[in-house]
This record gives sequence, C-alpha cells and structure tokens, in this order.
Amino acid sequence: MKMNNKVVWITGASSGIGAALAGEYSKLGTRLILSSRNLESLETVRSQCRFPDKIRILEMDLEQYEILSESVDKAVGFFGKIDVLINNAGISQRSFAADTDLAVDKKIIDINYFGTISLTKGLIPHFREQNGGHFVVVTSVVGKIGTPLRSSYSASKHALHGFFDSLRAELFEDNIKVTLICPGYVRTNVSINAVTGSGKKQGTMDHATENGLDPNEFAKKAIRAIRNERQELVIGGLKERLAVWVKRFFPLILSRMIRKIKVT
Repeated sequence: MKMNNKVVWITGASSGIGAALAGEYSKLGTRLILSSRNLESLETVRSQCRFPDKIRILEMDLEQYEILSESVDKAVGFFGKIDVLINNAGISQRSFAADTDLAVDKKIIDINYFGTISLTKGLIPHFREQNGGHFVVVTSVVGKIGTPLRSSYSASKHALHGFFDSLRAELFEDNIKVTLICPGYVRTNVSINAVTGSGKKQGTMDHATENGLDPNEFAKKAIRAIRNERQELVIGGLKERLAVWVKRFFPLILSRMIRKIKVT
C-alpha cells in the first residue's frame, strides 16, 4: 500500500502515541489531518514532521460528541477525501471504583466511547460514497482484561471492542475495514493526564508506564498492522501479551494474577 496517496486522520495527535503515529506516517509521505483539543501542541507536532506542508490541523474535543459531524465535514474538505481514521484520543483513569465520582465515570465514557463512535458514525457516509475506508481504534489491553484503578476506563475500552467488532461485520460489503490496536504500557504522558476519583489529573508518571514501550516503536508496529489490514493486534511487553492469552484460556488464573499485579 503506497501511503503517499493516502489521507490519514489521527485524533489525540498532540502528544504520545498520536504524535508518534504522525511522525512515522509523515516519513512515508502520507497526507495527514491531526486533531486534539490542544492547538499549540498540534502545531508543534506538525513542525517536527518530515513533510509539514502535507499536514492539516483540526482542533476538536471528543467530549462534545453531539457536534462532531461538523469536524467530519471540515476534515474531508482539507484534501477532498479520508482513507483512514485513527481513533486514538482518550483519557485514562487512576482510581478505585468506590472512590470515583459518577461524573468522572461519565466523562471517561463520553470521551473514550461516545466521542469515538460519534466521529466514526459521521465518517461512514463518506467511506461508503468512495467505496472504501479504514477505521482504526487504539483501545488498550484493559479493553480485553480488567485491572484495578481502571474500572470505567476499562469499561469504555471493552465497549469499543464490542462496537467495532459489530461494525466490521456490518460494513464488510462496503469495503470498509476495522482494525483494533491494543497497547500495553507505552511511554507517554497517559498516566500523568489520567483522572483520579475527583476528576483531577494524577499528575505523576506511573512506574510501569515509564518503563513501557517507546511510542515510536509502537507507531511503527501499529502502522504495519494497519497496512496489513489486521483485525486486531496487542502491542506491548510480554506480561501484557501473556495476560491476554491467559484471560482467554485460563480466566481463573488471570483473576488471581490481577489481584496481585502492580498496575501503576
């Protein structure tokens, strides 16, 4: 697949995995649309890419999911088409369920789930019109297993798996692909920006995240999976990949492991 002829829209592109994806795609000459709430950081990411002239910026807030159709129209207008939407934006959590305000639970679901599916639904007519497209969703290993301190975050990611597995079947005849990418620990600011039970940011880097996979290495593996039209891929360390395997074949063993595992 020649990526210099493609248009890729990346959400959550102002830092971390999204910024790394932008950098790696730009090396391939891909035309890019970068979105997040932080316009200044998006401009910085663009300036650091190999071909900044082939990149457009679209400020957007997934929490305002009722008006995301306007963002879709703007995005399509930049280059006249979109070939791949990478749903990467989201917010993480570091709090026990019993200590988390319901408003915080709702915020996590609104951003991670409703924001993502709203943007996706808005783009389906365009993909159908051009007889093809590719939805990519950056979920999480906790979209397949639940761990402490991630109750609503895990719920939002599990929900994305259910939605997009269904969508893949529904859109098969329209030549629209769906890829689910499940990161383990990746060295980004995700834990620093994670919300606590009161809604405040945690503000500190988790030990596990600090020692996670380099985001550029993650991006290379993710792009390869997207180009190969993989349905699903776990990208992370051995422990994360092993946990998914144990969950599938030995769920009781995983339950015992999860009770003891250090998740921060």
